[in-house]
Amino acid sequence: MTRPSTRPRPCIDPDCRGQHSQPERIALAESICEERGVQMTELRRRVLELLWASGEPTSAYQLIEAIKLRDSRPVGPPTVYRALHFLMEQGLVSRIESLNAYVPCVHPERDHDCLFFICSGCRTSVELEDPRIAGLLAEDAAVLGFVATHRTIEVEGMCAECAATDAA
Repeated sequence: MTRPSTRPRPCIDPDCRGQHSQPERIALAESICEERGVQMTELRRRVLELLWASGEPTSAYQLIEAIKLRDSRPVGPPTVYRALHFLMEQGLVSRIESLNAYVPCVHPERDHDCLFFICSGCRTSVELEDPRIAGLLAEDAAVLGFVATHRTIEVEGMCAECAATDAA
């Protein structure tokens, strides 16, 4: 008799805009780590939870402060950076270069390029998957004889809410 799978289901909606709950995404991240044979330590999990709870790009030093407040004990920058490095290696977190901040990947179960729209007003970011852009970049790279290993695109502007506020 086979046991039913306890692995959270990956999102199969190609037009999904990341409408998933934090516990669902954390469970999926833990499942991905287990499947890959890597360890999701308590600190790594805590960093990922804090990134999900933040709702905006978060710097390593903001994470350090949040951990200190939550756990009532200090944690050093190298420890947090190691956790972030692990989470990025596993595709669970992305770094937004222009902000020197981190965000959780909405769909870590999918192999995709990171395309971020970043609001300069409220600092929120939205991760979008668009295979058309990945295709164009791959075509351009091929023409140049270039092999891309990592692609992150950041678009800065104003979200609809901040743009409406500015217009008022």
